[in-house]
Amino acid sequence: MSGTLVIVESPAKAKAIHKYLGKGYSVVASMGHIRDLPGKKLGVDVEKHFHPTFVVLPNKAKVVTAIRKEAGKADNILLAADPDREGEAICYHLAELLKDSEKPVGRVLFHEITPSAIREAVTHPAEVDSRKVNAQLVRRIVDRLVGYKISPLLWEKVRKGLSAGRVQTVALRMVCEREAKINAFNPEEFWVISATLKGKSEKPFEAKLSKWKGKKAKVGNAEENGLIRSALEGGEWIVEGVQKKKQYRTPPPPFVTSKLQQEAARLLKFPVKKTMSVAQRLYEGIDLAGGETVGLITYMRTDSTRISKEAVQAAREYIPEAFGKEYLPAKPRFYSPKKGAQDAHEAIRPTDVRRTPEAVKAFLRSDQFALYRLIWRRFLACQMERAVFDATKISVACGEAIFSASGSVLRFPGFLAVYSMENSEEKKTLPPVEEGEVLSLLNLDSEQKFTEPPPRYTEASLVKALEENGIGRPSTYASTISTIQDRKYVVKEKASLIPTDLGTLVADILVKHFPALFDYGYTAALEGDLDRIESGDEERINLLKRFWEGFSKELEEAGKTMANLRREGQATDEVCEKCGKPMVIKVGRYGRFLACSGYPDCKNTRPLEGEAAFEIPPELTKCDKCGSEMVLKTGRFGPFLACSKYPDCKNTMKLKKDGSGALSVARDEKLDEKCPQCGANLVKKTGRYGPFTACSNYPKCKFIKRETLDFKCPKCGKPVAKRFTRGKKVFYGCTGYPDCDFVSWSKPVDGPCPICGSPFLVERQNKKGNMLKVCPTKGCKYKADL
Repeated sequence: MSGTLVIVESPAKAKAIHKYLGKGYSVVASMGHIRDLPGKKLGVDVEKHFHPTFVVLPNKAKVVTAIRKEAGKADNILLAADPDREGEAICYHLAELLKDSEKPVGRVLFHEITPSAIREAVTHPAEVDSRKVNAQLVRRIVDRLVGYKISPLLWEKVRKGLSAGRVQTVALRMVCEREAKINAFNPEEFWVISATLKGKSEKPFEAKLSKWKGKKAKVGNAEENGLIRSALEGGEWIVEGVQKKKQYRTPPPPFVTSKLQQEAARLLKFPVKKTMSVAQRLYEGIDLAGGETVGLITYMRTDSTRISKEAVQAAREYIPEAFGKEYLPAKPRFYSPKKGAQDAHEAIRPTDVRRTPEAVKAFLRSDQFALYRLIWRRFLACQMERAVFDATKISVACGEAIFSASGSVLRFPGFLAVYSMENSEEKKTLPPVEEGEVLSLLNLDSEQKFTEPPPRYTEASLVKALEENGIGRPSTYASTISTIQDRKYVVKEKASLIPTDLGTLVADILVKHFPALFDYGYTAALEGDLDRIESGDEERINLLKRFWEGFSKELEEAGKTMANLRREGQATDEVCEKCGKPMVIKVGRYGRFLACSGYPDCKNTRPLEGEAAFEIPPELTKCDKCGSEMVLKTGRFGPFLACSKYPDCKNTMKLKKDGSGALSVARDEKLDEKCPQCGANLVKKTGRYGPFTACSNYPKCKFIKRETLDFKCPKCGKPVAKRFTRGKKVFYGCTGYPDCDFVSWSKPVDGPCPICGSPFLVERQNKKGNMLKVCPTKGCKYKADL
């Protein structure tokens, strides 16, 4: 026997926990879920109280065998997956698989990976929480029924490969409806009138028109602007009032998951998925000095702002030491969780406030350091004194017009000393003026403006919208946003989420035929129902029956009334230019397109919208490889010309858009350089990752010239080239691959490091945008200007 077996989810977590528990304990990782509903069938018997059938995941068979083997050696077993519904479900499935071991099985909860928390938890094991398991099971069954019942309908009626999801479709609906508002928006003209004034003080200031003839000023056009300006000419400018008061700004609460995702996106430019990935690593444990592995933050999936008394006291002891007594409020700050929040976990905070970001910086990657610093500062700020501003508002009268100016001065930074917030900068300061003082007009200015449409969603603002509408949970936001992008329903341009033509079509169809299921209110209500199951106020079977009663009716009706775009297409007024039959809209892999209704006798197709107007130049109507006709098509990367004899001839020509949206052929640029493999000329092409140089004899010769650096591989001496991963991420690898495996995520430059002797350095950019050369060796702090 080997004492106690502890089962966690990840190897990193297992490594940290094993160090704390030491002898008498063995710790293994389940690598996440080990059982789920079967992949190729529904797995839910709706006729028998929605009984689920669970199977061991195919890629977890070896993991399960290893866990059973370790369980056979142990005296007792502790299940220690994450302290949420998904973690509880993992523990339930592990307990079911280990029943035959006949060993005592307990459930332990770790809210932070620290020695004291681990040792305390293992001494007080409990049972798996059946209510949490039931809540997770209902969510899984509902999501399976939605996905496995609606997706085949989409395959039959629209196109194969499409999918629907209880939360993902509502998120997609939000993005599409925001895009529709943007497209329907009509800008309205308005004018801003401002005056530059000066009083007894030598410092001028600017005031803007706020009232006209006793009402809020609304200057709608040039004519109104001209009338008001004419009325102001020669007028006397008199200070009507001066208001001075102190303003206080209270620190924000500590992070919950959604707010962490939003702030990391705003301040660090992290995608939601990256924020959660980095936070998971900080929670599971980082190797620090002396071989110590410690979790730097508490559990990162929470919607509670609760903080333990011990953590609050630690912060209150640290603040006066680090900042001064004046920065500590008289009483601790406690934050009430929002209505409906699950209060099982604390807010996200550092496990030890004295473990400052600078103290652990040498052991963290740059993204880990940035996120840990953000979490540490936010937690510290929430226990600090308020910021104090002196605010001033000046009202100036001229005839029937009132102009206003506002300004403020930061008198005491309080929490702003550690955590700056949006719009927390000092506003403009105003010169001293007195009520009744006559001012001189230095300049009167007018600016024409137009109202702007609502902004497109970013990942952060979509998280905020989902949270405000009660849709999904903090733990699901990252996967939801990733899914709608992976399905090609939404694309991200810079930070904006833009629905594709395919995404808009799918959202329209699903909302039309499943109005109750994909209603914002219903989706939020279901989250509340899951909370009631967890609290014991709702029965699992009753909820599933209510859901199925409404859903099955919508499903049956959709099967009858949903248009079959795949077979018949959607009728249009367009006529086929080849045979004269009507053109219909069909759905392809990359969205909608026009196709002849005479298919298969006539196979004419053309893109929708702007691409349809493109006329193929006479010299490009014939394929230069086989002489057949070239046709216009739209693919994953936009419009292109393709040979009509495909697949016998696979000749294509990429098209590009100019600034006006017009299409032209993106021609390859012929180079004088010869291919080293076949002797043909090399050409400069444009691909999915940008421009590159390749052989003109493709596909017979597939030579591609890599962009090499002025840097030799430190392992074999061959040139190092710029490369791309499948996810379009840049890395640098030896051209001698696979014989040489040298790679670097950062651009390497010649070394050596003067401190540790590393044979090369890498380029990095600091916060100010300056390029540095730094040592890539972990623990070495050498850096210098590039």
